[in-house]
Amino acid sequence: MKIVLFGHGKMGQLIEKIALEAGDEVVLVVDEHNRKNLTSADLQQADVAIEFTTPESAPANIRLCADAGVPVVVGTTGWYAHFEEISAYVEKKGSALLPATNFSLGVNLFFAMTEKLGALMQPHTQYRARIEETHHVHKKDAPSGTAITAAERLLSGWKHATNWSLNGENPNALPVLAHRIDEVPGTHEVIFNNAIDEIRLTHTAFNREGFASGALFAAQWLVGKKGVFSMRDVLGV
Repeated sequence: MKIVLFGHGKMGQLIEKIALEAGDEVVLVVDEHNRKNLTSADLQQADVAIEFTTPESAPANIRLCADAGVPVVVGTTGWYAHFEEISAYVEKKGSALLPATNFSLGVNLFFAMTEKLGALMQPHTQYRARIEETHHVHKKDAPSGTAITAAERLLSGWKHATNWSLNGENPNALPVLAHRIDEVPGTHEVIFNNAIDEIRLTHTAFNREGFASGALFAAQWLVGKKGVFSMRDVLGV
């Protein structure tokens, strides 16, 4: 698999390392130094692009990939206000897009279990629900995109709230508590409790390799496809 990498921070470097170890080829790395000179011909060297940059850069990068007909996997979060517009552009160009708040296979299975748990808990009104997430102190967004996705999946089955709120600011919404502690890669928990007992569904990342290998797994799946997809399509969950 030939890959164009947008972004060469910690995630980009780790994706490159794992890709090369697997026998894939990184044909181009795009960063702030060469972004302005990028052409469709540059991108068309690759089978797929993987994008981990910033919310400000991601929409334009996706458009560039669509113009070149190169499918793109996007791990950048914070740009989803433009999702409908960008998705329509990709569809119009006959290209492919697969964004995710988290590419870890374990996290995406955690999302599926979260949705199932929400449906199971729906009749049991004596339980209160909340989501807690813990990340390193350098993470800028709170709650994380992963926590937001978990909240959305929970609320698809658990109908006792229609939305979530950060740190319980809205008492009528599902509380999502965001903690920032040292250098932890990431822990996400879905919690139901009452005065009698507590149920916890937890995913803990030990390092960032799961995110990088999951992005490569998704990229391999996306090659040759057209349309807008999610990790639910990749895993069938």
